[in-house]
Amino acid sequence: MSATNFTEIVKQTSKRGTNKKPVGRFAPSPTGYIHLGNVWASLLAWLSVRKQGGTMILRIEDLDPERSKPEYIKRVIEDLKWLGLDWDEGPDAPGAYGPYFQDARREIYESALNWLKDKHHVYPCFCTRKELRAASAPHREDGVYLYSEKCKSLSRPEQEEAIKAGRRHAWRIKVPDKVYGFDDLNYGWYSQNLKSDCGDFLLARTDGVHAYQLAVVVDDGLMGVDLVVRGADLIDSSPRQIFLHETLGFKPPMFGHVPLLKGEDATRLSKRHKSLDLGHLRENGCTAEKLMGLLGYKAGLLDKMEPVKADELIERFDWGKLPKEDIIILDKTLANL
Repeated sequence: MSATNFTEIVKQTSKRGTNKKPVGRFAPSPTGYIHLGNVWASLLAWLSVRKQGGTMILRIEDLDPERSKPEYIKRVIEDLKWLGLDWDEGPDAPGAYGPYFQDARREIYESALNWLKDKHHVYPCFCTRKELRAASAPHREDGVYLYSEKCKSLSRPEQEEAIKAGRRHAWRIKVPDKVYGFDDLNYGWYSQNLKSDCGDFLLARTDGVHAYQLAVVVDDGLMGVDLVVRGADLIDSSPRQIFLHETLGFKPPMFGHVPLLKGEDATRLSKRHKSLDLGHLRENGCTAEKLMGLLGYKAGLLDKMEPVKADELIERFDWGKLPKEDIIILDKTLANL
């Protein structure tokens, strides 16, 4: 799909209008069964939109063809319904901004990438993993490796010759030496200098799969999402997404990042925490109301842990009550649900 197509897509995408109520989204990746940490972030995203009478989108981020499975997609949809977290647009609720599966939107991402190519915002990167490790400079504070910009210095004829020769390549976007920041709804002001804190980041992998950063920005921009609520582990990706929103001609959304739920080992919940897998909890007699009560209490919305339905927490939702420190979930707490 050409760059012209992307311009037309942007023009043809109907606008939701001004002075509207917020548009938020669930954006699960169907690479496994959801755990309590996923439920936590989904609940708070849902409450933040429902409190304001806004629109909720369910978008399935099945971008990774190797890890996304149909059975996980089916289970995610079933689990959200079981929890009482509904949506207005998405699977089972067609809207004007679909498709709502990233796997069905690959041509749109490719047209956006072609538009960026035409504007000379991106360049091909021919570095192997070994070369990236050897040539990258570590971030001065947290040890994160930044791209050395080795391939950025290649001339257009050199790039074209390498591509014609069949050399595998990814695509990186050129970031400016500029600070991008935003006022997070939970953590306050957060900013990064993209040049020194982020570096030229990937928009497409060597196997042709579009990167998360490109897909999520294109989707949020075209779907009119203006309120993004997600885990605090993703806060450092927000400045680069703001930059990409602006580069593609979209207005960046508001961001609200929430503390992470952690297991007793103080590590972030993941698919390996079997005791916190939603399927495990359901099979062992835990009800949706008990889970909502636990999470509502941890979010500061309830004075005590007691069973409630998700919609009973809507009027109680308040960003000012939400904790900022990560939350430890004890095994004995779950055992008593």
